[in-house]
Amino acid sequence: MEEKNLEETTVETEEAVNEADAKEAEAATEDMQNANETSTEDSKEETKEKKGKKAKADKKYEALETKNEELEDRVKRQMAEFENFRKRTEKEKSTMFEMGAKSVIEKLLPVVDNFERGLASVSQESKSDPVYEGMNLIYKQLMDELDKLGVKPIEALGQEFNPDLHNAVMQVESEEFDEGIVAQELQKGYTYRDSVVRHSMVAVAQ
Repeated sequence: MEEKNLEETTVETEEAVNEADAKEAEAATEDMQNANETSTEDSKEETKEKKGKKAKADKKYEALETKNEELEDRVKRQMAEFENFRKRTEKEKSTMFEMGAKSVIEKLLPVVDNFERGLASVSQESKSDPVYEGMNLIYKQLMDELDKLGVKPIEALGQEFNPDLHNAVMQVESEEFDEGIVAQELQKGYTYRDSVVRHSMVAVAQ
């Protein structure tokens, strides 16, 4: 009887141990599942956080790109405006210089006229006089300097009348020239760099 009880006790003990092992294994499995679920949730949270950071970084990069494009566009506009301003300023300076030069030339032309009248009034015998030669040299030097500046006399005598270059003050009968041709040059005209400074005063054949 005692042996039977002993066997039963042994069996019960083994069953209890097995049951305890099973429960322990089941608990360990649940712990592992819980750990896996926690790890999965942590991984999801971490992935979500990474995506959030990447989205913020992308948004910030896009904002910087937009700002950079705006700054580049502003710089290009300012450079274009500066270039236009530079060209406009150079043109204005050139125009002002041209106007100033023409004003000075206009004031010099009466001096040239007086030189020519004075030299033309000298008789052939007096042209060997040193005073005449000196005045003639000064006149030639003056005309050379005007020529270097771009001042040119307008051709008139024998040319067809051109209102852009000639100022007709009278009509004359002429056997030498046809109608509409400049027969007399009463006052010489000049151009400065292809712009008329003074029109030639002429008489036109009729």
